[in-house]
Amino acid sequence: MTKYINDVVSLTDRLMLKNRVVLAPITLSVCQPGGYVSEDDISFYKRRACSVGLVITGSAYIHPQGQAFANSYSVAEDDKIQGLSSLAKTIQEQGAKAILQLYHGGRMVPPHLIEGLPVAPSAVKGNHGSVIVPRPLKSLEVDDLLKQFLDAIRRAEAAGFDGVELHGANTYLIQQFFSPHSNIRQDKWGGSFNNRLRFPKTLLKRAKQLVKLEFNRPFVIGYRFSPEEIEETGITLWDSLQLIEQLIQQGVDYLHISSSDVWRSSLRDQEAKSPIIKQIISKIKGRVPLIASGNIHTIQDVEKILSADIPLFSVGKALLLDPDWTQKIAEDHEETIIRKYQDRLQEQIELPIDFVNSLRSYLEEDA
Repeated sequence: MTKYINDVVSLTDRLMLKNRVVLAPITLSVCQPGGYVSEDDISFYKRRACSVGLVITGSAYIHPQGQAFANSYSVAEDDKIQGLSSLAKTIQEQGAKAILQLYHGGRMVPPHLIEGLPVAPSAVKGNHGSVIVPRPLKSLEVDDLLKQFLDAIRRAEAAGFDGVELHGANTYLIQQFFSPHSNIRQDKWGGSFNNRLRFPKTLLKRAKQLVKLEFNRPFVIGYRFSPEEIEETGITLWDSLQLIEQLIQQGVDYLHISSSDVWRSSLRDQEAKSPIIKQIISKIKGRVPLIASGNIHTIQDVEKILSADIPLFSVGKALLLDPDWTQKIAEDHEETIIRKYQDRLQEQIELPIDFVNSLRSYLEEDA
């Protein structure tokens, strides 16, 4: 059967999306102080939600200690629910489903953003970013972290979101528990492969139980993952394939790959030429929806994804620059797509000025 960008597609048995396009999670860093949703946030998502079937918000930290970006969303306290509710409603009024991405930065938190030291599974410094050696979490603190994630899920549901995405990618805390580079613990939360699986598995299991026992409506729990780490002792594709299997067994509703290019080959094995997403598709076997990501700009990009039987794909830069990208692709008006930022287009595309100024060189490059 031929697939099209504007096909209605099911994310779960009870949640339908109006098309196959997902707005990728983008951290705008334009929140009000304290992590409150701003008018700039509302305007940005209102302008783009009409083009996509699913919006995944920029990441919201579940505890102040986990804030890895200045002026980003907080879902750490009940007083954030009102603003998040306005955000969810704005997205849904445009016909899209709304997912709140949840994370804790762990060892990747810049120390100037928080009080005290960053925390992580082990006292191992990250290899990039403005980071320091983190303080290793005590066993009881790991239990507290799981509770903080669950409390954040409750707030997301109270705010009216259709679900949450657990951010187990981009070297943040959930991934840090899974990675042999960042997790060298000797208790039940680390060391062996199975122990390193324990945190993401436990978090997903408890999140699914929470939805079943406490929520009276459909609520999605998705998971984003990075397939590999470049560090010599980091996550391998084999590791991630085992993680995928465990997440499916625990009832994850969808999987979202974090990648710079949908079709990239292995970061670790320079001899491997085949795109790693092929092995991921083979592992999933259609049991849950996969959201592909990375370097998607043209009609040919979309056609290649759909011909590979990938049901959904997330788009970042293309929708940043042109909120009408989906319609232009669907109607074969690719020549009219805005491919780089210009100040004269600001009223048309509604990007927050502070965001533009912080990433101007990136936005002014041809997409």
